[in-house]
Amino acid sequence: MNEIESDRTLTPRILRLPLVRERTGLSRSSIYLRISEGRFPKPISLGERAVGWLESEITEWLNRRIEASRRTGPLGGGSR
Repeated sequence: MNEIESDRTLTPRILRLPLVRERTGLSRSSIYLRISEGRFPKPISLGERAVGWLESEITEWLNRRIEASRRTGPLGGGSR
């Protein structure tokens, strides 16, 4: 592992909303609705008017969604 790769593993990466939307395929309102329901990672404050999400938490959320989808099928109704 080189120095750059080492830095990436030690430093948390913060994703801003446009990138979170792109990665998840969710709209802003869907993200905030899921946060309020406890079904999406909470953002962290970056300043008075700025928030971001830990990339690792978004990746973990996506992996859980993929796993759940594979268990129940794409429409949630089991396998066809």
